Amino acid sequence: MSVKHKPTANGNRLLKRPYIDELLPDEARFFKTWFENPLRTGAVSPSGRFLARMMARYVDPLIAGPIVELGPGTGPVTQALLQRGVAPDRLILVEYDVAFCRLLQRRFPRCQVVQGDAYDLSHTLAGVLDVEAAAVVSSLPLLNRSPRQRLNLIDQAFELMRADGCFVQFTYGMNSPIPLGSRHFLSQGISAEASPPVWLNLPPARVWIYRHGSALEDKHESSGKKLLGKLRAHRDKMRNDIHIRTHAVLARKKGTRKTD
Repeated sequence: MSVKHKPTANGNRLLKRPYIDELLPDEARFFKTWFENPLRTGAVSPSGRFLARMMARYVDPLIAGPIVELGPGTGPVTQALLQRGVAPDRLILVEYDVAFCRLLQRRFPRCQVVQGDAYDLSHTLAGVLDVEAAAVVSSLPLLNRSPRQRLNLIDQAFELMRADGCFVQFTYGMNSPIPLGSRHFLSQGISAEASPPVWLNLPPARVWIYRHGSALEDKHESSGKKLLGKLRAHRDKMRNDIHIRTHAVLARKKGTRKTD
């Protein structure tokens, strides 16, 4: 599958790097990319498998629709999503670095690789998504960006997703990388949930999951209906048991009277 290239902010495509880049180990390749552009790469090594699995855990493969991964790098989270049960042809990998795009294309030939700017998501994925996404999974270094840029990113992500979709983001910090207290965040009714710390990742990290408030309400409503149904079934069973036992007691008393 060919890589779809999107123009960079200045309208030019990135120059291709020598093929030697693709022969480096993932850690060396990541460090080289970080050294050349630390603000864009944000990390000196790819996500560890424990962190990747934690991120994939919050993606439900049974929810229909494409899954967009932002900043896949060398593909550890992509691999975790596949192991989670997500079909490869559902994955759309948005990567800025051209060398990483070539690597992803070779490692995951059935996934769709799009070269472009994830922070300009509506433009980068224009003409790529034909249905609403089920989830957006991000390994972008959000803390390198301003709060306004982070909020703009999650706004664009939710515009591309179905109502019950989720935005999954990891961070090396302990606080939400999306500013929870901003008026904009609160006005959108977005809910935030944090995973347990992933201590086995180096450095330790945490995963944050963001959902629309309406989706959370629907989830709670559905859970409430299930609980109510269970309670009603339990009540009906108790009534039936009492009726059977009462009938048995009366039958025994009736039989005793006839004997007397």
